Amino acid sequence: MKIAVIGAAVLWGTAGTAGLLVAGVDPVSLAAARLVIGGLVLAAVTAPAAPLLLLTSGSPSGPATGSAGSPSGPATGSAGSLGGPPGGLSGAREGGRPGTRLGPLVAAAVAVAAYQLCYFAAVDRTGVAVGTVVAIGSGPVFTGLLSWLLDRVRPGRRWAGATAVAIAGCAVLTGGGGEVRADGVLLALLGGLLYAFYAVTAARAIGAGAPSDAVMGLMFGGAAVVMVPVLLWTGTGWLAEPRGLLTALYLGCATTALAYFLYGRGLRTTPVATAATLALAEPAVAALLGVVVLGERLAPASVAGLVLLGASLVAVSLPGRVHPGSRDREAIGSSA
Repeated sequence: MKIAVIGAAVLWGTAGTAGLLVAGVDPVSLAAARLVIGGLVLAAVTAPAAPLLLLTSGSPSGPATGSAGSPSGPATGSAGSLGGPPGGLSGAREGGRPGTRLGPLVAAAVAVAAYQLCYFAAVDRTGVAVGTVVAIGSGPVFTGLLSWLLDRVRPGRRWAGATAVAIAGCAVLTGGGGEVRADGVLLALLGGLLYAFYAVTAARAIGAGAPSDAVMGLMFGGAAVVMVPVLLWTGTGWLAEPRGLLTALYLGCATTALAYFLYGRGLRTTPVATAATLALAEPAVAALLGVVVLGERLAPASVAGLVLLGASLVAVSLPGRVHPGSRDREAIGSSA
């Protein structure tokens, strides 16, 4: 299901180009409208799966087991399971992970909204290039660390190497510019941590047997409610214009609702840290759209950044090797 994660990243990558269709709109207002519309649509579409989420809440269990019978076995999943184990977690309540708890998912919904605010605050203080690279680039690192800390899923060397190359590619692709301010960088890092928190929380819930659709619907529906006051505070007059409304609908329905629907499906069988690295395809798609749709030109350094990013995504997409008899398998990437 890595293709689902890549599909989500492609949709995310179209957001910047679509946002240019409305000039003079506060970016925070645009982001708030995107999240409110997308979150409510996703919650409505996934509502039929909500009872299953409640059924898995608080179910008893014992020690976690991987799909291959190992404590940290690689994510294999199956076509018939509701929530294939991301990062080596067991499927629906058969292993030992506690059942889905709604508290962490509610906290993750707040984190989804808070990420938007941290990101724009970081960009405002330290510039688009630095803020974007730090926020997006730190996400996979924090995700891998949280997976390791919470679920004893040890990152593999190939994943670490590919992620490092991908971050370098993002940095080269976006280029310089912007004043590097400590407060802006810290806010961007906080944004990366918030992203990692809600991604890992979703993956753990799905790994515990919760339907991915219901998990994403709850998280983003809750985030939409949190962002309603932000949208009202920043102004909604631009939504009365046909172009503004159509742009907001596309950003909400396609780049949020559909994208995170696919991302949740991908987390059924893809380790969450691997998914976070694959999501770095977003800036590559945005850059290519800039060339094809907007007629922008990429500098040689930006082309090199695209090549680095593409190579890293191919590397992390390849299946990892399983070492028979090894008790310490590396579920995120290959140990090669």
